[in-house]
Amino acid sequence: MAHRELDLRERRLLEDLLQAKMSVANIAARLSRHRSTIYREIRRNRFEESERPRLSGYHGMLAQKR
Repeated sequence: MAHRELDLRERRLLEDLLQAKMSVANIAARLSRHRSTIYREIRRNRFEESERPRLSGYHGMLAQKR
């Protein structure tokens, strides 16, 4: 199976589903991706803001730019 990165549409949907408190397993099924792919995407592209913690989290647009 060929390696395929998440595209912007998938990353925006991932962001929305995380905001809705959906489990990673359900997000993976919804995106037709393996659960480990979603975990890696979140870990690699999680944004941390110590001064304004409410801004911390996964942001699809930032992930796409990285």
